[in-house]
Amino acid sequence: MLKINQLNQYYGQSHTLRDLSLEAPKGRCTCIMGRNGVGKTTLMKAIMGEVAIKDGSVLYQGETELTRKRVEDRSRMGIGYVPQGRQIFPLLTVEDNLRTGLAARSDGQKKIPERIYELFPVLKEMRHRRGGDLSGGQQQQLAIGRALVLEPRLLILDEPGEGIQPNIVQQIGEVIRQLIEEDQLTVLLVEQKLPFARKFADRFVIMDRGKNLAEGEIAELSDELIKQYLTV
Repeated sequence: MLKINQLNQYYGQSHTLRDLSLEAPKGRCTCIMGRNGVGKTTLMKAIMGEVAIKDGSVLYQGETELTRKRVEDRSRMGIGYVPQGRQIFPLLTVEDNLRTGLAARSDGQKKIPERIYELFPVLKEMRHRRGGDLSGGQQQQLAIGRALVLEPRLLILDEPGEGIQPNIVQQIGEVIRQLIEEDQLTVLLVEQKLPFARKFADRFVIMDRGKNLAEGEIAELSDELIKQYLTV
């Protein structure tokens, strides 16, 4: 579904992504892991076109070179993105927040898919409440729901469990698995919580200093790798 090859990115003189290569196979959840500051969020932004890359390729669905596409085109191609920090519109209602996602659809659909409310019933209950009045966990569900309004084929989540209550984190993980198993969605996930990754991801990629240093099936995530690259 997504294949990144020899990606390089700079912030000024800082070489952030270094010949980074990885794959996110179709219909599976690939978890990007690593300590703070290793380039995980920069990678997500590079995929979405929010930061410029120096060289390398990002192939989507085997043939489309994303680095040649405009930022807005990537959503229309079926890529949903939930950035770190959620970035909902606090003064808009839940329903209006969800409607903002419709603008990025390529088919002109004007109605929020009922599937969103099936996955996150709380959003239907609170659809007339302002986004800023929701709890952190509810805002995260709203941010994911807004990305799912696209009915994407690839969903990118940057630390969806950050700063929210454990029961909501569990619900989000269960929704991820449901989308993969029922809708064959491909998920690229940034997550530092080991229990979450081991329970809900299929594969892992460990980054350090902008490089891919290890990857494999989630069952192959050994204590040695955790100690070397993930513990603080």
